[in-house]
Amino acid sequence: MEEIKERGKKIELRQRDTWDPFQLNPIGAEKERKRRCFQLAQYLVAVIVGIAVLVSAVVAKGSLLVLSTLSSPSSMRSPKEKQFYMLMLVFCLVCPNFLVFIKSLWRCAFKSFVHPNMKTMSFIFLIECLVSLGTSVLVLVVMPQFDVLTNLFISGGVCIMSAILQIVFRLQGETWKIVFPVCSLILTVAGYCLLGIDYYVRVSSYVDRQNTDCFVYVGIGIFSSLLVSLCWWENPLQATNRMQDTLSELDGFRDFVFVISSILRIIVIGGVYLIYHVLIQKSIVWSDFNLQSEDWELLQIGLVVFFLQAFCSAACHWFGVVACKIHAVRMSFALPVCCTGPAVLLLGMVLFITEAQQLDGAEHGNITEFCESLAYLSHKNTTPVVLLEITRSICRTSLNSYYLQWPFSMLALEGVCMWSGFVTCTYYVWKIKVQRIERTSQLFVRRLYESAFIDLSLLLNTKMKVPRARNQESHDDIQNCVIYLCATMWHETYDEMLKILTSMFRLDRYRGDPKEEHKDCFNFECHIYVDDAFMTDKDTGKRLVNSYVNDLISVVIEVYRVFTNKEPDDVSIIETPFGGRLMFVMPEGNMLYVHLKDKSLIRNKKRWSQIMYLYYLLGWKGYIVKNPQKIPRQNNPCRASLISLDGESFLLPQYDNDNKRKFISDENVYILALDGDTDFQPKAVILLVDRLRMYDNVGAACGRIHPTGMGPMVWYQKFEYAVGHWLQKTAEHVFGSVLCSPGCFSLFRGSALMDDNVLKRYTTTATRAAEYVQYDQGEDRWLCTLLLQQGWRVEYNAASDAYTNSPQEFKEFYNQRRRWGPSTLANTLDLLHSGAETVKRNSSISRLYIFYQMFTVGSSILGPASVTLMIAGAFQFVFQIAGTLSIVIASIPPVFYIIVCFIAKPNNQITIAAIMSVLYAFLMTASFFSIIGDMVIQGTFLTPTGLFLVSMAIMYMVTAILHPEEFGMIIYGLMYFICIPSGYLLLTIYSLVNMHIVSWGTRETNKGEGEVKKNHNILCDKNCRLCCWDMKIQVTQETENLILQQITSQTVQQAPPPPTTNQEITQQPAAKPEPPANLDTTKEKAVEGAKKPAAKLNRRPGKGNDAASTSSAEKRSISLSDSDEDDDDDDDDDDDFMIGGQEETQEIPVSDWVIPVKEEFLKKLTYANMKRNLQEQIRYTLRNKNEDELCEELVLMLTDTLNGELSEVGPEDILTDAQLEELQHALSEQARRILKTSQMGKLEKRVRRAIEKTLIAPQVQKLDEGEQDFWNKLLERYLKPIKDTKEHQEEVTRELKSLRNKAVFLYFIVNVLWVVATFFLQAIGNDVISIKIPKYFPNGSESGEYLKVEPLSLMFLLSFAILLLIQFLAMLYHRVYTLIHVVSYRSTEKDYKERDDEIDDEGLTMQNHFANGLVITSDDL
Repeated sequence: MEEIKERGKKIELRQRDTWDPFQLNPIGAEKERKRRCFQLAQYLVAVIVGIAVLVSAVVAKGSLLVLSTLSSPSSMRSPKEKQFYMLMLVFCLVCPNFLVFIKSLWRCAFKSFVHPNMKTMSFIFLIECLVSLGTSVLVLVVMPQFDVLTNLFISGGVCIMSAILQIVFRLQGETWKIVFPVCSLILTVAGYCLLGIDYYVRVSSYVDRQNTDCFVYVGIGIFSSLLVSLCWWENPLQATNRMQDTLSELDGFRDFVFVISSILRIIVIGGVYLIYHVLIQKSIVWSDFNLQSEDWELLQIGLVVFFLQAFCSAACHWFGVVACKIHAVRMSFALPVCCTGPAVLLLGMVLFITEAQQLDGAEHGNITEFCESLAYLSHKNTTPVVLLEITRSICRTSLNSYYLQWPFSMLALEGVCMWSGFVTCTYYVWKIKVQRIERTSQLFVRRLYESAFIDLSLLLNTKMKVPRARNQESHDDIQNCVIYLCATMWHETYDEMLKILTSMFRLDRYRGDPKEEHKDCFNFECHIYVDDAFMTDKDTGKRLVNSYVNDLISVVIEVYRVFTNKEPDDVSIIETPFGGRLMFVMPEGNMLYVHLKDKSLIRNKKRWSQIMYLYYLLGWKGYIVKNPQKIPRQNNPCRASLISLDGESFLLPQYDNDNKRKFISDENVYILALDGDTDFQPKAVILLVDRLRMYDNVGAACGRIHPTGMGPMVWYQKFEYAVGHWLQKTAEHVFGSVLCSPGCFSLFRGSALMDDNVLKRYTTTATRAAEYVQYDQGEDRWLCTLLLQQGWRVEYNAASDAYTNSPQEFKEFYNQRRRWGPSTLANTLDLLHSGAETVKRNSSISRLYIFYQMFTVGSSILGPASVTLMIAGAFQFVFQIAGTLSIVIASIPPVFYIIVCFIAKPNNQITIAAIMSVLYAFLMTASFFSIIGDMVIQGTFLTPTGLFLVSMAIMYMVTAILHPEEFGMIIYGLMYFICIPSGYLLLTIYSLVNMHIVSWGTRETNKGEGEVKKNHNILCDKNCRLCCWDMKIQVTQETENLILQQITSQTVQQAPPPPTTNQEITQQPAAKPEPPANLDTTKEKAVEGAKKPAAKLNRRPGKGNDAASTSSAEKRSISLSDSDEDDDDDDDDDDDFMIGGQEETQEIPVSDWVIPVKEEFLKKLTYANMKRNLQEQIRYTLRNKNEDELCEELVLMLTDTLNGELSEVGPEDILTDAQLEELQHALSEQARRILKTSQMGKLEKRVRRAIEKTLIAPQVQKLDEGEQDFWNKLLERYLKPIKDTKEHQEEVTRELKSLRNKAVFLYFIVNVLWVVATFFLQAIGNDVISIKIPKYFPNGSESGEYLKVEPLSLMFLLSFAILLLIQFLAMLYHRVYTLIHVVSYRSTEKDYKERDDEIDDEGLTMQNHFANGLVITSDDL
């Protein structure tokens, strides 16, 4: 209710200035706010992860201590039990090595194999063997000889080598911090000394009959700890700048090294076990490993403790990685891991105090008597084994001394020293800074973790210096990037344009609002490329912009008004060799360019628009960035409105990003490819940027595309898109690389597009039939194929959502897929053909992944046959006919449709396909219920068909649950199911047979040109809709309407009209084809009335105030800044420059299309618009909290001045030059007096600039000579309109038909062979050739009957099921890491806060935050 009242107040304020206060409010125009539920979820996830780290680390460490205690020679267990527990201890050490071996082998197989450097690899193997030797000796030899407390404390000494290397290499950011590793070294050495002293006291005090050979084990333990500490040698070395380059080569073949080193480590562990326990101790009795039924308790305890240790150590490592990635390093990683040792000790003490009462000797008050009583419990089964052995181990300490018990304090002090040394050695973890999203290899040195020392392993393995944050104080220069948003438009509607413009303005607000803090360091520009933007007026012969461009201009004005409550401040109109350009400065200062393409001057369609903007943004702008003298300077100072918010003019905003880009490499220049109807949030862009920032080899990243619209076709596509993204795209991302990054919302890396054989190859003009199919029918997929073949990776981010319109009509859908189907197949076959070479170049693509793609392509090729057999099964279920006859009947419709597609026109083919789709839908519905009925009749769902259907339903349901925001998509699954024959059978046939048609088939309308004459003789024009098909009925007459002819001829001869107000014009609907009642209309309106079609009447809501332009406005100068001549003397120089710039720009000759466009923007200078603009400009200029009172006073007084000066002017009248000059002088004087009275004279310059921006007119500019030459040469070289000869077109048509025939024949033969094979297997009979599957009832009991299944069908069913299972597992993996990314984003999400700091107006500069801290002011220019 509050929102409604607030909107009502705004409408009341607007209505004071105009009788047309109504405006659109696009969805999503409101400011983004942090949602409390997401903040709570973020903290909840951090807490859960922290608890998981602590619990898993405590359990893993405690389990290892329990196993070492149970296998101790002093344990009260039998030799057989000790032997088994020792084997479990060996398995605990082997387990992490085995996991790393599997993962590294998988990466080598699925990614790529890099040949290692033998010298480096040999060194690594030596270190790994020494570490494995130390670990196995310490765990298998030394720890069983010690008590449980000593074992808990001694592990802290493995940090000693890291401390030494930190001291040697002086790795501290601040000199005084060397205290930490020095203290760590002193404390660790002190701990070892206390260990020796403690055992000396035990021997001398005869504690638990301690032998002198314990000193040998103490020495071996210290030596083995030193060997273990070598494990993290790489961490201190990689933090030194001189060693980083040396170690970087290891990253290339680290996977292969881990494969070999894991095997070596397992061999060393096994060797130590065998040498010590078989050869030295001779304690192994091999026959004892043959456990009997009475050994169930032994087996249970051993396996449970082993699985706890193995699982929890792996889980602790994984949760530790997650904690770092979600920016919870301190709370969820460092704190739990540091507390692991004390937590284990505390847990042991609690258990000892609470559970020891159960022991029979607990009633003894003396600890020595209590320990002696434990010997009698070893033969009884009344006591838990683990508790008994841990208690017995504690009794081996000085607590059990008959003489002195105070030496036990040395053991406690040893623990404190070891723990303190470990914490001080890893102090850097508490201060580590990470990016929003980091790779595991950027956070941790090694992929391998040490399960025996899981807590120390995690902290010591954390990189001392994250490479991307070398400059810890200011690392913005490393993160800074430039994003070019490039949207291609082709006959979009008004509402579709509204979506893309709203999205761009949202990003402008997200990035640029100076009142609000933001953490994302990026700059961006928006570019819109409008195909087919011009038309030739049939009456005057002038080349004008068409109605699509008029719509776009109206949308820009409307969206600008919604976001700022005022008109666009800065508009430039530029003629270009390819047509024209409109340039806007968005509310926060970012640039918006609209490039208008004239198809008579430049090639149209999407691929050529992409080539156009890639060469412009990467080629031309990259050239001038590397040659800074080419960047145009302030050669037109009258553009006073295009300045920084603080009033300092330095570079024109359109060149600001070019100037910033000098300090940004091409790797951090990104192109965001968009369609003209894409709707997205800033979050979606930032998440894609994260993917490219995180991995240097990622050339492109795409988001989750959501189709929008209404109707059955959209419902089908919603589920199709959902399944495609949930399963297929995630599988491609996990196992290799995404094959297609859709052009409607994808982020490309500049350096990837500029790579050899990518952009240059992309400019190839199709001349052969196969090229037409691959190059022009699916340009985004071809571009991704080129990137993959060149070695770049394409990724998918499921949290980056974008919405785009999908075909709502059956015909449009079929025509779209007619393009996509052959293009997808052609590009995939091209990639498979070059598979061997691509595997060598691309680290993300392996031979196994190529095999996976071959399998998916084979499945898609066999799709028609599979659907036909499924339909045959439906016939068999529903009509109870023989299998062979059902196959014959099911094959008749596809053959019939193939014949229809060869002989009928495309529109008729689609009509027949629609009818057949409806019939097939009825059949699929019957089949669905028949399968359920068959399961009921059989008494079980464990039939191949039933099991497959049930498992598919469960899998899709689980998948939908894991996508909670998209769970509603599952509702459309039934629609998708019944449309399978249409989508996979009829559509495949249609797209193959019509492969020779290379037109797009969607949005093929020309609202601008062909309709002027076409609609003149229409008496009746009706559009009828039936379900999702459209039928158009038109009744025409031979002669055109005479009145229209009179009006048209009159407007051609009519003289220039007098000024006309908007009140007069709004009474004449411009879109009506009939003659208006008032024939004394303007020339412009009459032509427009004859030009626009009847269908456009009431086509969209009002687009703002339709004020007419006056003749004085047409003659208005480019700039109004000369009215500042009465200002202070210190501004005289600026005024002279402005007058000079004005005189220069007035001489620019303009084309016919420029004047109408300029007149549209001159509506800004109406009284109503100026009043609103002035108020908003003042509020925006004085936006700080401490200037609120002055701001409101200025707004009130200047509004009164404006009302007084323009009291005789109508609200919709455009002011003349004289009126504007007088108004500017009056406003400036009034503002000067107010500021002088308020003693805020330092703000005068900023207020005067705000007044200038309010009164400045749209300007016609001339293209820079260098850029003019670039466009001329680009058009000549790559983008000249293609004019094929008739002979060439006929030749291409013949080639396309030949290619079509070959493809159809191949498809036909393969599918026919599959159907025929199944047919003959059915004909032979299930009794002869079949696989017998035992039949089970739902309760699991066997029925005694067998289900007979053909081997071919079962093989295909199993293959498809395995493919789906693989995709499902990939989806689970991808979901987890998507969740991590989302949580990490939420922790760094922009929070809109008003700024209350004061800007110092005396020394204003516009700072460009680059790596070198360069500051540019007007003095430098």
